[in-house]
Amino acid sequence: MAPSNWTSLHPSTFILIGIPGLEEAHIWISIPFCSIYILSLLGNGLLLAVIKTEPTLHEPMYLFLAMLAFADLVISTTAVPKILCIFWFKDRTIHVNVCLTQIFLIHAISCMESGFMLAMAFDRYVAICNPLRHSAILTNWAIIKIGLGVVMRGAVLLGPHPFLLKWLPYCRTNIISHTYCEFMALVNLACVDPTPMSAYSLAVAFSSGGLDFILIVLSYIMILQTIFSLPSKEARHKSLSTCSSHVCVMLVFYTPALITYLTHRFGHVAPHVHILIANVYLVLPPVMNPIIYGVRTPGIRQRVLHILGLTPA
Repeated sequence: MAPSNWTSLHPSTFILIGIPGLEEAHIWISIPFCSIYILSLLGNGLLLAVIKTEPTLHEPMYLFLAMLAFADLVISTTAVPKILCIFWFKDRTIHVNVCLTQIFLIHAISCMESGFMLAMAFDRYVAICNPLRHSAILTNWAIIKIGLGVVMRGAVLLGPHPFLLKWLPYCRTNIISHTYCEFMALVNLACVDPTPMSAYSLAVAFSSGGLDFILIVLSYIMILQTIFSLPSKEARHKSLSTCSSHVCVMLVFYTPALITYLTHRFGHVAPHVHILIANVYLVLPPVMNPIIYGVRTPGIRQRVLHILGLTPA
């Protein structure tokens, strides 16, 4: 499709082509995408309802989990409906302002999700390493301040992204070889040296997700030291079980994120492979998080079964 609606080297629309090389398979690829999206909406919506209605779950870990579930709903809804429009209806056009908004939301909320992961790790650290002061440290007001701090960090760090992209001259093409708008994908279309923007993006990624991951690893080193110093095998097993769900969620979130980031900047993989990995990063964590916590947390599991009418009141 030829570029259109150009004004002073600034396009008014971009064209998303989906997954290059797999256009004929778009309709088949859409089936798991749609199924996963519906499951993520149901799972996270149900998780939010359970945490809201069950007083025993009004604890820091589950309140941070509720924040993560809400972020999952927003990030998947930001990207997946447009992806399905591309796959089903070949509706590839996206207005520049919608594209820039999508970039901001995807990157900012990913940063917020990483912050919520760190908050959950901090909660586990206090609960296991300093249990007598857990309720005094993580008060409701402290939880609110942490949540607001995570949101503000994401907004401030990623806020400049759309404004930087807005004024770049796109004199090559307005066709984006991707299923959604992505920061470096637009930078690579511009008639400027991408190195400074790539360095800026790398610095932002490290100061948010990279730093969060390092702090989470450090917190779990201290948690494990405390757990293995416990005299009772039962106590060690119970402490480990309280951390297992969070560790699983972290792996689901950070593994595809890291693979996506490294393949985009340093790897030499086929474009369709990179884009598929990038889409997995958007759709997999939102559907897996409620499943992980629903299966591994008795309080959530029993409440969900009750809501679904599978257990007596």
